[in-house]
Amino acid sequence: MTSPATACILDGKLTSQNLLDSLSLELAQIKAQGAPLPKLVVVLVGDDPASQVYVGKKAKTAQKIGMLSELLTYPADTTQAELLAVIARLNQDASVHGILVQLPLPKHIDTLSVIRAIDPKKDVDGLHPLNMGLLMTGDPSACKPCTPAGVMTLLKAYNVPLAGQNAVVLGRSNIVGKPMGMLLLQENATVTYCHSKTADLAAVCREADILVAAVGVPNLVTADFVKPGAAIIDVGINRLDGKLVGDVDFTSASQKAGFITPVPGGVGPMTIVTLMANTLFLYRQGQPTA
Repeated sequence: MTSPATACILDGKLTSQNLLDSLSLELAQIKAQGAPLPKLVVVLVGDDPASQVYVGKKAKTAQKIGMLSELLTYPADTTQAELLAVIARLNQDASVHGILVQLPLPKHIDTLSVIRAIDPKKDVDGLHPLNMGLLMTGDPSACKPCTPAGVMTLLKAYNVPLAGQNAVVLGRSNIVGKPMGMLLLQENATVTYCHSKTADLAAVCREADILVAAVGVPNLVTADFVKPGAAIIDVGINRLDGKLVGDVDFTSASQKAGFITPVPGGVGPMTIVTLMANTLFLYRQGQPTA
């Protein structure tokens, strides 16, 4: 990749809208056939302000494209046993095709136990260990985690080269970092994971043709981290001095990058549209074949 004077902006709003239009057509066809519509259920425990904003956007998007959705809200003192009972009920409900438990959960609830309780066939977030294992082996039946899958869709929409490229992923979480690396590997990129123990982080990042920042540290990635012409994907969402910023110092990084995502308007919209696409994916997997 060669460096232009200014990086190409990877517009998540525009790309997600194009995908939403496509999903709307598919849902309209399902409705016209008289078949039941896909249904997404989002479970929110507690009153975390950011989570409330996220689930509101998800519900609004589902309604906009004609997908059924339901939001179940529970107080912060809901017990783990009570939440697991809710999930068990949704697992048995044939009208529900996708289940999402909004994270983070209150500290007294074990997140992994909750994720494991979701039926893998309804695990719209792709975080169940079974779906993670399917992703690891490249099985096409895997429901892929929304944010990494959305990043891949965005990269492909702008024809960013992947095969043979050096990809560096900053972060190793189960939600973004680990699956992000696996999806890049499946596209024949050479993948390096970085984390808090990585020596000379900036030097490693400067080798990246594709750099994905997902660590939750405001403006960590500066121009010094960027290889000229690289694609910079900013997954971070942080509040700094009352403003929403990513893990990438956009102003400096965009002067060296070939492609870059803004915050907001980059990865965020892609995560939400991928949630809708995953719900439809799980719905179609559950339909009887002729």
